Amino acid sequence: MLDDVTGAVLTISTRCSRGEREDTSGPLAARLLADLGLEVAPVRIVPDGVEPVREALRAALAAGARVVLTTGGTGVSPSDSTPEATAEVLERELPGVAEAVRRRSAVPAAVLSRALVGTVGDAVVVNAPGSPGGVEDTVAVIGPLLGHLLDQLAGGDH
Repeated sequence: MLDDVTGAVLTISTRCSRGEREDTSGPLAARLLADLGLEVAPVRIVPDGVEPVREALRAALAAGARVVLTTGGTGVSPSDSTPEATAEVLERELPGVAEAVRRRSAVPAAVLSRALVGTVGDAVVVNAPGSPGGVEDTVAVIGPLLGHLLDQLAGGDH
């Protein structure tokens, strides 16, 4: 069911965008989404900040992605603004999904994540923490939901 679905992964990190740090979470997210059957565009690295993240989300959606997963920028540091940018793009939030991701993590600091999950038209946007473990937890929660969620967004019957 997910074979015809296009996905996009955005790594949100100023240090990665400058080449100061290797992106490990973005490639993992792309591989995990591809393992679910999605056709995933190359990972795009975006610097922290509301405007660059908002524009990257809009560009991925405009390019036809029905699943956009961001990794990074969901914490409480001064540069973490992925949730604020995402909130400007979302039409509807799915708070239960974001809470399920936080509950799944074995890392006590996971509760500090401000990650959002929500919809835009017939697409879903998912914020994941900027760590491989956070990406794994996020995809473990959203993976089983994607087929039903995308079907519902496209007007499918209950």
